[in-house]
Amino acid sequence: MKKNRESVLSRKIWSPRSSILPEFVDCSVLIYNGKTLVRCRITEGKLGHKFGEFASTRRRRPSRTKKGKGRKGKK
Repeated sequence: MKKNRESVLSRKIWSPRSSILPEFVDCSVLIYNGKTLVRCRITEGKLGHKFGEFASTRRRRPSRTKKGKGRKGKK
């Protein structure tokens, strides 16, 4: 079982539409999102879902911070 777990730890998932099986629980896998491989930790709550749900294809935009109060020239 330990050898099997080691092979799952370094497993790369190329198909995001594949379902998550119980043998992946408590392992981290690399999921291909179309550009890069994204590391994902598989827990019991993710069983039955698809791998692609946990490898986002969009970049996160940092939230903008406000500089000063209000707009310039506003009275």
